[in-house]
Amino acid sequence: MSTQDDRRFMALSIALGARGLGRVWPNPAVGCVIVKDGRVVGRGWTQDGGRPHAETVALAQAGAQARGATAYVSLEPCAHHGRTPPCAVSLVNAGVARVVSAITDPDPRVAGRGHEILRGAGVSVTTGVMAEAAAAAQSGFLTRIQHGRPMVTLKLATSFDGRIATATGESKWITGPEARRMVHAMRATHDAVMVGGGTARADDPALTVRDLGIARQPVRVVCARDLDLPTWGTLARSAEHASLWLVHGPSAPHSARSAWTDIGARLIEVPDDQTALSPEAILAALGAEGLTRVFCEGGGQFAAALLRAGLVDEIRHFTAGLALGSDGRPALGALALPALAEAPRFMLRDLRSIGPDTLAHWVRA
Repeated sequence: MSTQDDRRFMALSIALGARGLGRVWPNPAVGCVIVKDGRVVGRGWTQDGGRPHAETVALAQAGAQARGATAYVSLEPCAHHGRTPPCAVSLVNAGVARVVSAITDPDPRVAGRGHEILRGAGVSVTTGVMAEAAAAAQSGFLTRIQHGRPMVTLKLATSFDGRIATATGESKWITGPEARRMVHAMRATHDAVMVGGGTARADDPALTVRDLGIARQPVRVVCARDLDLPTWGTLARSAEHASLWLVHGPSAPHSARSAWTDIGARLIEVPDDQTALSPEAILAALGAEGLTRVFCEGGGQFAAALLRAGLVDEIRHFTAGLALGSDGRPALGALALPALAEAPRFMLRDLRSIGPDTLAHWVRA
């Protein structure tokens, strides 16, 4: 295969893997393409819940044609025994002649051992093909393994002067229906949708994916230090149908804990500083639960706390063509910056029109 062919088939593998985003945690969303004589004979991606793995699906589709073929995998094949044999061993047993992988799996159970198994069995191994694109696609899994927390995407929807509501609190709707539909699509590619307690109280949100035919809903995470959330709202009424995790502090009343547990919510206690929950502790706890990708939808104080702590990895900013003025409610709370040099910096990755609005995709510098 030529370098151009390797890149072409790896691009397909990465794209296939992306189909599992938001659906496979705590596993990575991997894609696999098996090619023989220049023709794709098998392809697969990690299935819902993390099993079966992409390689298993692709090998089953390829059947006997896998012998002597090349397998393109967006992440190093696993080397550890779980409910199924290691994918590296499955590739060897299928008679694959060559494996091309984009990046090495940093999980200590793998970390190069998958490639070692393949090479030890005489399989030719090529690594680093489209590594940057694969790392971007696997950013949630990589962040959890390397930093112990999920990747955080902050969503903002504002007027062009950076406001999220009028002075009276009216905010429906600043952006158009196309932008709102895209937000639902973004929720679907994340393991969880997260808001602060203030947003949950003010907006009574559902935080689910709607109108897209999605069966597997993201976990809904609400961070409320004192669990002072209405037990008669939308979140409470839907707790039996979509997972609801409430992150709270040590001072949360036992009566509130019992009420939410009875409703069906899962409670996660983290440290606080007597006034607010620790952003670092929140994300560490979510990472320990296996979440790899979290979509944060506010509010302003919570978003500012995540930015101050350096915990926002990407920003998806929808901007509408209207002005709300200085008396409107700002998108972010105070950052208490001592100097401009201390401001969180992001790089523009993409800018496009979404109906009458614009969407800017920023990544941490």
